[in-house]
Amino acid sequence: MLTLVIPVYRNEDSIPDLLQALRELNRQLDGDLEVVFVIDGSPDRCYQILRDGLATEPLRSQLALLSRNFGSFMAIRMGLQLGQGDRFAVMAADLQEPPQLVLEMNQVLLERPVDVVVGVRESRDDPWPSRLAAKIFWGLYRRYVVPEIPPGGVDIFACNKAFRDTLLTLEERHSSLVSQIFWLGYRRQVVSYVRQRRQHGRSAWTVRKKLNYLMDSVFSFTDLPIRLLVRIGGGGASLAALFAVFVLFARLHGMIEVPGYAMTMLMITFLGCLNLLGLGIVGSYAWRAYENTKNRPLAIPMRIEHFGPEPQ
Repeated sequence: MLTLVIPVYRNEDSIPDLLQALRELNRQLDGDLEVVFVIDGSPDRCYQILRDGLATEPLRSQLALLSRNFGSFMAIRMGLQLGQGDRFAVMAADLQEPPQLVLEMNQVLLERPVDVVVGVRESRDDPWPSRLAAKIFWGLYRRYVVPEIPPGGVDIFACNKAFRDTLLTLEERHSSLVSQIFWLGYRRQVVSYVRQRRQHGRSAWTVRKKLNYLMDSVFSFTDLPIRLLVRIGGGGASLAALFAVFVLFARLHGMIEVPGYAMTMLMITFLGCLNLLGLGIVGSYAWRAYENTKNRPLAIPMRIEHFGPEPQ
């Protein structure tokens, strides 16, 4: 059986089309499908609409309501924990990833000796600033952090039960699920697809969430910022030493008569800001280490409901 995990947040307008697509997907899989919906603290009526709709669907499904918004990665982890299938796939509720891609990834898992299949976009139907920012981010991320990640990143994946079980052992907060997939290794295959235009509502992927994702993706998988600070600090100290020798020579030979107030303030401000930046980066690592010592649950389900026939 294939378990399809769908995190839901601000998707009430797309739910009717989503259920129709899942109905067709279930038919093509001969009923061998389980869908786990995880409501990630969504403030709209997603939970009520899904609860009423699933009650009349022949689809085998689970509906989990989290106590608050924990983020899409934590919602996906919760869905993977609840799933009872032999294979697992993840899809967004906005239908920008074609449901047929789930069938393709499932077929790969059944026919080929692979453990995880990742879907990679062939193109992005986004505004050019978003495309440029994504290209720069993933280019730098591939070069300095996780070289195995495809150029356009990953939004959808499928895996077997062994990979799912191993993935769930990584109980890390403020991390990147996508990077964890590639960090684990295993036998992996890539399938490409064309991302569809969003038909309903607006994306909840705000600038603030993108910045948090950027920091989580970097700080959880590399010490590159700290190494950069060491190099910048070492280079700056060397330049400062040379500058000090020059100033001393000029002072002794009468070339400097009045101390430069502007230059002094500029240097103090620059070095002070550089110091704060360094403390902030090191503090980010320390804070993430502290968060992982609390042993709090990664997500809290308030209720879990089951619909459709029981698994065989």
